[in-house]
Amino acid sequence: MPPGITLAADAPTLSAANTGFMLICSALVMLMTPGLAFFYGGMVRVKSTLNMLMMSFISLGIVTILWVLYGFSMAFGTDHGSIVGWSSDYVGLSGIGLTQLWDGYTIPIYVFAVFQLMFAIITPALISGALADRVKFGAWGLFVALWATLVYFPIAHWVWGTGGWAFDLGVIDFAGGTAVHINAGAAALGVILVIGKRVGFKRDPMRPHSLPLVMLGAGLLWFGWFGFNAGSWLGNDDGVGALMFVNTQVATAAAMLAWLIYEKIRHGAFTTLGAASGAVAGLVAVTPSGGAISPLGAIAVGAIAGLLCAMAVGLKYKFGYDDSLDVVGVHLVGGIAGSVLIGFFATGGGQSDVAGLFYGGGLSQLWKQLAGVGGVLAYSLIASAVLAFLIDKTIGMRVTEDDEVAGIDQVEHAETAYDFSGAGGGTSSRSAVPTPVQEASQNKKVDA
Repeated sequence: MPPGITLAADAPTLSAANTGFMLICSALVMLMTPGLAFFYGGMVRVKSTLNMLMMSFISLGIVTILWVLYGFSMAFGTDHGSIVGWSSDYVGLSGIGLTQLWDGYTIPIYVFAVFQLMFAIITPALISGALADRVKFGAWGLFVALWATLVYFPIAHWVWGTGGWAFDLGVIDFAGGTAVHINAGAAALGVILVIGKRVGFKRDPMRPHSLPLVMLGAGLLWFGWFGFNAGSWLGNDDGVGALMFVNTQVATAAAMLAWLIYEKIRHGAFTTLGAASGAVAGLVAVTPSGGAISPLGAIAVGAIAGLLCAMAVGLKYKFGYDDSLDVVGVHLVGGIAGSVLIGFFATGGGQSDVAGLFYGGGLSQLWKQLAGVGGVLAYSLIASAVLAFLIDKTIGMRVTEDDEVAGIDQVEHAETAYDFSGAGGGTSSRSAVPTPVQEASQNKKVDA
């Protein structure tokens, strides 16, 4: 994804095919955020459904504006100290020509900017699943704005921006294993360690209220992920995007099956929630690795990630941190697995000639992957915990215990996900609560 260096003699020209393809991929990635909202929304209890949906949707608003104002400049502007970018032409997207190309590619800068915007939107939305039931919506909105500015934009530059330290080191992250999934998973862990557990954690049943919604969300995520992954090569000229597309499907299937097999052996049943979660685990793991591995390698990466994530979701009960919807267990663990396994399964025949340990490349790439994983994890974890602490000590991060028990949907949004007022028999809600017209008519009858 980062820009390359080209000579004037072989400078690319605008490709209508690649431009159209990338606009479609951008729309697919945008669809993933509503898909995530459904995925998370079905996994919570009824009283938290709307809040979970809104915690994803608000990212579409906040991050979009910040990205236009300064986020794109921080992530992909001229490098400053290998830490952050900045280019005045990118501020407000005001100094960009309509047909001005992204360096080394055949698509306009506007297209690259909007594609990357969709990544920036979904990453903080991923964090929200760990915080279900207990966070003030206003505080969450403030956290999204600060976190995107201080954590996501700089890390995107580290990994994908020319001059970023991870980019220069040679860390492979095709579409976001470090910048998106490890980043979001580590942030989720940092925040929940600050704000604490839900009321009734490990005591009250907190089962998903709508598994059909979960499956719908997982299906939308799977569908949109093809744009997320295959689009990250920024074109269709050399087959690498096609390899990534194939590997996305293969790794996701392998992870889903691995999760279900583990679940059957461990718990005695193949669950719907396990199928959806396993699929997402595979999608996470193939995101950084899919351009560097073969389809057979994708089976291995998906199966390993599915197994590790299925095992990891139970760690919250062992260690006592309340990761409501398993963001740590799926996104952090899956992102680490997919990123590290590049050091073993990279073939040298995909996105680059870098080979992993199993293909004669030695340990060199593995150490680079570990460095990238460790740097992103540590910074995101610490910075996110500090942000949550500061917000909690100023405006307050959590709703009150009474409000949490009553239901965060009513408290924060004055709505409920499902209205059952007209679902009963007998007297309908229409006759039970007369309209002003009905009242006037009744009063005339009484007067008569």
